[in-house]
Amino acid sequence: MSFFRVSGILETISTISLFFIAMPLKYIGGNEILVKIIGPIHGFLFILYCCLVLWEQRQGRMNMNLAIKGMLAAIPPGGPIWFERKLNKSAQQTQE
Repeated sequence: MSFFRVSGILETISTISLFFIAMPLKYIGGNEILVKIIGPIHGFLFILYCCLVLWEQRQGRMNMNLAIKGMLAAIPPGGPIWFERKLNKSAQQTQE
């Protein structure tokens, strides 16, 4: 499994953990410890994923339009996984 794919999966897990576990516990339960732990981890993984998208673009593996879509895909939960699957489909179609 490539580092790009692993970073997308980890970014997705951190987004889901932050949005659906840590933030509800903070705003409903009044306990913000998970936000203080998961928030910086998610921030690091988000920036890492965006940097890897730009790295892939610089290496000529995707055009700038696709790189922008990749970075935007990092915002919603599950977006990096969806984007990586889209990349694999387009690569397979290109090879055929």
